[in-house]
Amino acid sequence: MNYYLSLVEKEIKSQKFGKQPVSLYEPIRYIMSLGGKRLRPLLTLSAYSLYKENVKDIIPYAAAVEAFHNFTLMHDDIMDKAPLRRGKETVHKKWNVNTAILSGDVMLVKVYEMFLSLEGEKLKEVLKAFNVCAAEVCEGQQWDMEFETTDKVSEAQYINMIRLKTAVLLGFSLELGAILADASHEDRKALRDFGVNIGIGFQLKDDLLDAYADPKKFGKQVGGDILANKKTILLIRALEKSKGSQARQLTQWLSAKKFNKAEKVKAVKEIYDSLGIPRTVEKKISQYFDKGFKSLERIAPSRQKEFLVEFTKSLIEREV
Repeated sequence: MNYYLSLVEKEIKSQKFGKQPVSLYEPIRYIMSLGGKRLRPLLTLSAYSLYKENVKDIIPYAAAVEAFHNFTLMHDDIMDKAPLRRGKETVHKKWNVNTAILSGDVMLVKVYEMFLSLEGEKLKEVLKAFNVCAAEVCEGQQWDMEFETTDKVSEAQYINMIRLKTAVLLGFSLELGAILADASHEDRKALRDFGVNIGIGFQLKDDLLDAYADPKKFGKQVGGDILANKKTILLIRALEKSKGSQARQLTQWLSAKKFNKAEKVKAVKEIYDSLGIPRTVEKKISQYFDKGFKSLERIAPSRQKEFLVEFTKSLIEREV
């Protein structure tokens, strides 16, 4: 996987995106240089390698997926008023909101440009799948924003939101590799389903880690979602299951305007623990990962498939 990562990083560094005005294109180069796991292009290359060996031929298209991902981050950071991204200033903080909006817009245009070297029917297939994915990501972000001011969000609504906002792009990343490798429609669907289900599992695990990760390993404040009253699966389940004094205590913490941060995180986690929330969430996470691997079983066995399985398991077992 390190080899694939080096190919992706080299391609990203080679992309100029544009020249003038510098203030329009420099933010794109900036956010693309901030690193990250590069999970989505790695999945594209892994899916392609199930069928063909010449992964270098599709590096630009894998990089396009990463560019789209970073476009969504650039605009998400504006909406969330986030000051930091991967430990560095967000684009709208380093420059300004208007520049970040425009840079994000042209970044999306550049994603389409990166796909344009594909020919004929292949280009049509890729853009059709990409457009469905891109629209769904936007739908998920809108639901996420609406949930901030919605009193009651069901678990089903939340799962659908993270499926759209996060998971479908993992599904597309894998499907893209399959399309480029001329895989069958059955294999394309199996890989897409695999990506969507593990994507949901990853997000649910992120929810759990935000509250329960080892602070020394996590790299950011544990309990950030609790402090922000974010409607994660943990809070949704706690609101559904709590009764009596527990329900009143939880409501008090959610409505409190002034509070000690450590005290709030400790109190809410104690409610989660008493209701058995972490255990039930871990079970839900396992269900989605199992469902994902079940889809992958439809792909013919190979060394590359074993490699993809091991790579995915290493991500599942992460502690940060």
